[in-house]
Amino acid sequence: MGRTTAAGAAALACAVLLAHPAPAVAAAPPTIGDVQRAMDELAEDAGVVGVIGEAFHDGRRIGRGSAGSRLIGGKGGRIPSDSRFRGWSHTKGMTSDVIAQLVEEGKFSLDDKLGDLLPVVVDKDLVERAGEITVDHLLKHTSGVPDYGGRLDLFDLTYHSPMDLLKVSRGLERAQDPGEKFSYSSTGYVLLGLIIEKETGDSLSAAFAKRLWEPLGMTRTYLPTRPTQRIKGPHGHGYYPDDKGRLRDADRQNATNAWAAGGVVSTAKDLAAFWRYQVGERPPKEQPGTCIAISALGSGPGSLAYLFTTKDGHLQLGVNVTLKVPNTSAGDLPEKVAQAAESLLCSAE
Repeated sequence: MGRTTAAGAAALACAVLLAHPAPAVAAAPPTIGDVQRAMDELAEDAGVVGVIGEAFHDGRRIGRGSAGSRLIGGKGGRIPSDSRFRGWSHTKGMTSDVIAQLVEEGKFSLDDKLGDLLPVVVDKDLVERAGEITVDHLLKHTSGVPDYGGRLDLFDLTYHSPMDLLKVSRGLERAQDPGEKFSYSSTGYVLLGLIIEKETGDSLSAAFAKRLWEPLGMTRTYLPTRPTQRIKGPHGHGYYPDDKGRLRDADRQNATNAWAAGGVVSTAKDLAAFWRYQVGERPPKEQPGTCIAISALGSGPGSLAYLFTTKDGHLQLGVNVTLKVPNTSAGDLPEKVAQAAESLLCSAE
């Protein structure tokens, strides 16, 4: 379900424990590079089906572009630049933020143990050593809970509950002792999602809506809850090989396989609202040589979802790339996207 990296922040989970900032004072929009030209250049990569990008200044769109095609083989026309796409690990940022809110409200602390917060995982033996794993371990990917990611058939449309995902993880060998080192685990974020539901009394989707999407004006973001639930509206289609090596439309994947770890569907504008709010209260550490503070990536079968934010939080670029190669073998494409973002945002006048 991909990862989110941040220039100046080690892991997404650590970077999002912030309070909601006061609205920034509006400023005249700067002139940035040509977003359409940048998307055209990215679409020249052999692994790309289509690519869209939108740039924002204080939440107002100041540039857009779309290149390639909506479907493989140059079919389907261009993708609307404001179309929805899978956010993948941007979901983890939202899960982390709601956890942070609950900590601030005194519901529990970062040092509280998983076994105390979710006794069911002990009663049903769903998580080994749950009595030693803290909320902080889950956020920082240091819990040692095995990652269930990649263990389910992408195109099998059987409903998988969060408990089903934990059962898949329980059958795998632990990566490490709790708190020992970084070991990426989407399972940890499934557990955080269950904590959110227990402490709020809401579904995860409802908790996201009440605490993030509605306050931040993220009107086109949602969390699929059915295996067959697709991306709403015209959008780009990425492709991923099945178990026989045949490329299949990744839009037809099981939407319940990701949940709190990577299930959210969003837009460039909505993700820009979320990450701008993150930068506003606690700017990341200084990164010499670039104007970009946060480089957030969500990666999953068929696509890559990026959101770049400058250090002052005013400028942002959202990019979604649909693929005809596995997202895990996209070559130097992520580097090309990062270079395009730096060229566009850091040359602003």
